[in-house]
Amino acid sequence: MLVIRRRAGESVLIGEAIEIQVVEITPGRVKLGISAPPEVLILRKEIRLAAQQNLAAAKGLTSGLVRSLLGRLGQQRPAAEKENSRKPLSLR
Repeated sequence: MLVIRRRAGESVLIGEAIEIQVVEITPGRVKLGISAPPEVLILRKEIRLAAQQNLAAAKGLTSGLVRSLLGRLGQQRPAAEKENSRKPLSLR
């Protein structure tokens, strides 16, 4: 890992097309500005980790289990909400 010290207003270049600028520094926080081409995906790491965890959890579900869970959720809805439902939930 490369570690570089920068002050507010200073930048780091990655290749020719990506610039990371330190916008603001406060105690316990650093605000970064990132300029990159639109085809470069920029995500916070925790978002990617949450998506990976969700995919891993979903792989363990079967269609029968999903139907069962949806059925249970339908039984727990208040009576007034059940009557106002226009369209039942369906699995595709």
